Amino acid sequence: MKNVVAALFIITILSFPFSAFGEITLKLAHLNPQAPFEVVSAAMSAVFKSEVESKSDGQIKVEIYPDGVTGKEIETLIQVKSGQVQSSISTSGAIAQFYPLIDVTNIPFAFSSYNVAYHVYDGQFGKELAADIEEKAGFHVLGFAESGGFFAITNSKRPIRSPGDLKGLKVRTMAIPLHQEIIRALGATPVTIAWSELYASLLAGVVDGQMNPVSIIVMDRLYEVQRYATLCNLIYSPYVWVINMEFYNSLSKELRIVVDDAARTAIVAGRGLSRIIDSTERGLPMLSGKMQVYVPSGAVMKQFKDIVVPAANKFLLTQYKEEGSIWMTKFVAAIDKAEKELGY
Repeated sequence: MKNVVAALFIITILSFPFSAFGEITLKLAHLNPQAPFEVVSAAMSAVFKSEVESKSDGQIKVEIYPDGVTGKEIETLIQVKSGQVQSSISTSGAIAQFYPLIDVTNIPFAFSSYNVAYHVYDGQFGKELAADIEEKAGFHVLGFAESGGFFAITNSKRPIRSPGDLKGLKVRTMAIPLHQEIIRALGATPVTIAWSELYASLLAGVVDGQMNPVSIIVMDRLYEVQRYATLCNLIYSPYVWVINMEFYNSLSKELRIVVDDAARTAIVAGRGLSRIIDSTERGLPMLSGKMQVYVPSGAVMKQFKDIVVPAANKFLLTQYKEEGSIWMTKFVAAIDKAEKELGY
């Protein structure tokens, strides 16, 4: 009888939702304001929270920490490593401090379209890159997400209508060595400034310009301190969405599936919002009313490519040697494969 009672007690206990005894808290950080209809990382975090909490039946509670409240990006990633914060939607610039080879994904003019980029990062290349980041940096990667799109170059001094117009300008970059090399190749001086300090630095004239996607320029109102924009589509640099490895592995198989699926859904939502912002009055049309926007011709784009692509390839091979060469080959092959599969 005692055994029967014990068995019934265990069955009763297991039939209750986990939240009845203590829910799991997942703290998710990102750098930007929590405005899901205007900010890509905010949209992703909101969708992720909704999906995880509903599909885990309340077993996991997601707390969103936006606007850099957990500190600068590198500080936040250190907290993810220690488990103080469980997850972070991070720029490749921050990830580069823990995994320098992320530089390879910043080869300029690598992608002919957004669909090709999505195909590459959601496919085999993305899986292999995520596994290498986990092995060498100790983060589990939930996915490669939209950070806003292709990079434009802005500045407060003069229109950039050819590569030579950048000569002598001070341009803010993330802490990504390849970004810095690209700016040097164009005759400008790269200056690494934290995202939280960028607006003030542009206002004070610490730097003349910066490079970011249109949606990011709009989100942070950089048009207030920048006069000229050149839509050269220089780089596509995704967010790297990471989660504490011990936390992730401690979840049941069912809850890991919930987290993985929620992240994939959130990434799709972020990409959709980014394209909506770009193509509506919130994005490029609005920006065109605030700044002088220049769209380079094919001939001018070739001038940019002829300068920065050889410089980038040389830098990567010099900086990362054989390992860099291997990953460059994988990256280019993945792009070629994606273009063929998409019929380009």
